[in-house]
Amino acid sequence: MKDRVEKALEKIRPSLQADGGDMELVDVSEDGIVKVKLTGACRGCPMSQMTLKMGIEKALKQAVPEVKEVQSV
Repeated sequence: MKDRVEKALEKIRPSLQADGGDMELVDVSEDGIVKVKLTGACRGCPMSQMTLKMGIEKALKQAVPEVKEVQSV
């Protein structure tokens, strides 16, 4: 599952980088919890939680149905 998550994140990454941000995959647990670290402009952005839930989490759930939640660490 981790490989599929990484591939899905690679598709999302360019849109984050276009705004000066990025993310790093920290962990993918057996129970479907994906932990990412937002970096660059995303790290301090007041909209980062919306980006995380409505952008990253939504896209990951579509690409990898086993994903239950995406958390920022």
